[in-house]
Amino acid sequence: MDTFTMLNDGISARIGAFIERRDALKDANRYFYLQPTTGRTNHRVTMTDGREMVQLASYSYLGLIGHPRIEAAAKEAIDTYGTGAGGVRLLTGTTDLHERLEARIAEFSSREDACVYSSGYVTNVAIITGLMGPGDLVLMDKLDHASIVDGCLLSGAKWRTYRHNDMDHLEKLLAQSAGEYNTVLVVADSVFSMDGDIMDLPRTRELCDEYGARLMVDEAHSVGSLGATGHGIEEHFDMIGSIDLKMGTLSKSIPSIGGYLAASAEIVDYQRHMSRPFIFSAALPPAQAAAAIAAFDVIDDEPERVAQLHEVTRRYTDGLKAQGWDTMDSQTCVVPVLVGDEAKTMDLTRMLFDRGVFVCPIVHPAVPRGMDRLRTCLMATHTQEDIDQALDAFAEAGTALGLT
Repeated sequence: MDTFTMLNDGISARIGAFIERRDALKDANRYFYLQPTTGRTNHRVTMTDGREMVQLASYSYLGLIGHPRIEAAAKEAIDTYGTGAGGVRLLTGTTDLHERLEARIAEFSSREDACVYSSGYVTNVAIITGLMGPGDLVLMDKLDHASIVDGCLLSGAKWRTYRHNDMDHLEKLLAQSAGEYNTVLVVADSVFSMDGDIMDLPRTRELCDEYGARLMVDEAHSVGSLGATGHGIEEHFDMIGSIDLKMGTLSKSIPSIGGYLAASAEIVDYQRHMSRPFIFSAALPPAQAAAAIAAFDVIDDEPERVAQLHEVTRRYTDGLKAQGWDTMDSQTCVVPVLVGDEAKTMDLTRMLFDRGVFVCPIVHPAVPRGMDRLRTCLMATHTQEDIDQALDAFAEAGTALGLT
């Protein structure tokens, strides 16, 4: 058997197993992925069959999709620049909008400079592959995003994981690596996207200083949601300037697309010229750059949205706990509802869908077996009516399934 035939057989086997699992879920009315909606996504969403549902799965934490200032900025950019940038940033794709966006991100992040990439996933890959390589070590939290893992795999650097938020384990790994590597980089999510808990920034920074490591933090889920004014993990802990490499996205609280690195001017300029995803990816469309600039302005101009998000999250989480649901260690607007069984998780999802609540089931391999859950997300625009409808649905479903 030649190599191609063997590879093809392996591919066919994997695809066949996937199709069998997908079809079984569909036959059991338990397939909840790629659900098409119509119109803007906000605290409520309209399905293609016309049903209106409470949206409990969106990353638009501040409810800025459809904000008139942001949409006006995007429309004006299309009128002025057209629909595309026409090339990669290093050559023909940079406009003054891209430079203004990077300056606005740097200001928002309290950093000297920033560079923008085509997606959040690409940003993590770009930072790690651009700055780390053979002879270096990356230490990452066990629950860090997949893009961080992929960045490590592609970088050529050694990498190890420390137990989730376990600072003693991180210190042990740092002590073991002392003097063995050119650079040691510690990487952690600010808000962990499946559990909703927060990294221990004070202790992580302390350990990095003690052992001479650099610190990178993925702020995908904390910008807009953490801190009194939504400026993220550093504001939350009153530690502005404590992170060496700040990564963020433009597709969650910021209703656009892309990702960014905010850091010192030297590091950012190096990445613009040396990170392959920046060099070889097309520039953000001007409308998306303009929308992101306007969104950062709105967050600063409307801090009441952040306060409302925190209040909505408190009311919802307290309501779930009162019913007996396990929300794990969530401290944020990402609120898991732990079930622990895949079939029951799917049944719970179906019952919530039937009661007009849009939720996402998270099962193996996205989480370990026995940690199956719903991952629910709150928005500043959720009303008391939305929260009541969701909690009533959870109460009915929990009783019917014997989960509460």
